[in-house]
Amino acid sequence: MHILFLTDNFPPEVNAPASRTFEHCREWIKAGHEVTVITCAPNFPKGRVFDGYRNKLFQQDRMEGIRVIRVWSYITANEGFVKRILDYQSFMVSATLAALFVRRVDVVIGTSPQFFTVCAAWMVALLKRVPFVFELRDLWPESIKAVGAMGDSAAIRWLERLELFLYRKANLIVSVTHAFKRKLIERGVDGRKIGVVTNGVDMTRFKPMEKDPALVERLDLAGKFVGGYVGTHGMAHHLETILDAAERLSAEGLGDRFHFILLGDGARKGALKEYAAQRGLANVTFVDSVSKDEVARYWSVLDVSIIHLRKTELFTTVIPSKLFECMGMGLPVLHGVEGESADIVRAEQVGEVFEPENVDQLVSLLKVFRNDTERYRVHQAKCLAAAKKYDRSALALRMLDLVVSAVCPARRLSDKAVGGLADSER
Repeated sequence: MHILFLTDNFPPEVNAPASRTFEHCREWIKAGHEVTVITCAPNFPKGRVFDGYRNKLFQQDRMEGIRVIRVWSYITANEGFVKRILDYQSFMVSATLAALFVRRVDVVIGTSPQFFTVCAAWMVALLKRVPFVFELRDLWPESIKAVGAMGDSAAIRWLERLELFLYRKANLIVSVTHAFKRKLIERGVDGRKIGVVTNGVDMTRFKPMEKDPALVERLDLAGKFVGGYVGTHGMAHHLETILDAAERLSAEGLGDRFHFILLGDGARKGALKEYAAQRGLANVTFVDSVSKDEVARYWSVLDVSIIHLRKTELFTTVIPSKLFECMGMGLPVLHGVEGESADIVRAEQVGEVFEPENVDQLVSLLKVFRNDTERYRVHQAKCLAAAKKYDRSALALRMLDLVVSAVCPARRLSDKAVGGLADSER
């Protein structure tokens, strides 16, 4: 089977959509299928093309057997609604045109968060007369309203109509959370065509390791309990909560015992650095995005991972992908997200949950993790046990079986896939 996958994020970018797509496609290649990915020049999140790449009309190469076609798009930083929409729409047009030259395609997959890419996938599938698969990573444009980037308006209502149109047209919807599936069913989407394949962890890359001594020395972390956030610094994440916790601990005279690492980039990073500077937070270090190969080194110097999203009902449906990487590393989490992901943390006992934006609870749990060695070690062991349930290789094969069944509806799903679907319904 030849799978054509449209995505505007792909390695060497290191965000969650890029990692998921690459790791799934790599497994599909291993399973004997042909995969072509159409993407753009790597530029996320700073809106600058990575070294060694150019924003050309058309270029292609191979990455672990995957044919990768990169097309031109209007590139801008991850900030400013209008510019981002131009970015998305330019890729939609370029990807659609490039896809017309990809021959003998059996299925077209388009992935969100934003769904202009999915629009392109639907159009290409229509023109090629093959099934169209919608991989649903975010309830966009609802998330735009949730973070306050844009209020209810004619534009938002138009996007919502487009969203429902794409759900209806998809032969298969692959959701990354069970909550997303429930939301879609409530909105009238046929639940029989929705499968759930959660995010997971590449266990060949993220596994237990000793603290990297060079990083410990360079970042002056010796003897300190280190809490860290790794990921996008955006409006949705409200990382001021972590900075407020750092300030609180400093005010209590504990600034030399607790240190915080914030690794990544995003629309809010400049404001966050200014926020920290104004408060004189010597126990906070900001680190720019690093390559995927380097991420595990930075995870290693943390004693606890802090996962946080703004307090809003929409984010109760989200499962941050970094949760699974923490499991693979054996790194306990302090989880400031409510809903489905918090249920996973509690059920698997991989850390502790605190109310989003609640600085008191975060500070209290940081002290608990530092002082209660036995409790901390239990969470470490539970992380490693839970990671095996979210092995990316197995999840990729589950999604592959769903895709194959969409291409060949009469095909009987494998026992493994049927089991996976049953799990997703619970």
